[in-house]
Amino acid sequence: MGNMAGLLADLAIIVLPVFGVIGLGYLAARTKLVSETASDGLAEYVFSLAVPILIFKTLSESQLPDAQPWGYWIAYFTGAFAVFGIASFMAAKVFKRSHIEAVIHGFSAGQANTVFVGVPLILKAYGEAGAVPLFLLIAVHLPIMLVAATLMVEGGNGLSLATAKRLFRSLAFNPILLGIYAGGLARVFGFQASGVAKQILDMMAASATPCALISLGLALKRYGVSGDLRPTMVICGLKLVVHPLLVLGLTRILPMPPVWAGVAVLFAAMPCGINAYLLAQRYGAGVGTSSSAVSLSTGLGLITITFWLYILGVG
Repeated sequence: MGNMAGLLADLAIIVLPVFGVIGLGYLAARTKLVSETASDGLAEYVFSLAVPILIFKTLSESQLPDAQPWGYWIAYFTGAFAVFGIASFMAAKVFKRSHIEAVIHGFSAGQANTVFVGVPLILKAYGEAGAVPLFLLIAVHLPIMLVAATLMVEGGNGLSLATAKRLFRSLAFNPILLGIYAGGLARVFGFQASGVAKQILDMMAASATPCALISLGLALKRYGVSGDLRPTMVICGLKLVVHPLLVLGLTRILPMPPVWAGVAVLFAAMPCGINAYLLAQRYGAGVGTSSSAVSLSTGLGLITITFWLYILGVG
């Protein structure tokens, strides 16, 4: 009994500070202590500057693996595309949604909130040991999922030149990916910041986690939960339960280091990513469902992520 209480206390130390700061951001928006304009600016700062610097600093100072554990990639993306397919199928066949909206449902179920929740929580759970597998997965996660969703939305007509250009620009100049590539190159060539430059990077990197969590809390007030909740609940169930369950099963079969396996499961257990909402806005379909999935999965994540940390034995 004492061991169980101790474990729950350890899990609370990991999870509650993360969701507590998100809650502060939500309350600040709810009470109008912070405006929606500030929310947009803070999110832009986190995405364009603070997190890329954190990624660059971490990768440039970390030891990259000599060989990639391919089981890690197979386990994660098998789970991601499985829930993508299930959510799309249910949207089309059960909820009678259009082809484009069905893809948006699938993308919502397969796209994890890596920057605003994943980075703070996984680093808190696994520390520096989890940084490399986390940031390497972030490097390919968005490009693979976004390209797949865009190709599926375009359907049998093929990818138009305008869409291809827009997709290329969004990936080529994505600040998160630029931070990953720069950090990887710095590690390869043995470059590490020192002196004043290191102090600047350290200060900026330290701001990434609290700013990301406050920004998400502010955003949740805007998105809210509305409309038909049935597809939203399906998406949340697939994202928070089925996806990590599939990845957990595959990590027990495929070869990879234990920390990498844990990172893959927790990455899969993250709430729905805001990119799903942005894609829905771009195509004008599934906006209400995707925004509701972001909000509801984030709220439910407090419970489900604690459960997955317990299953993984973290703490």
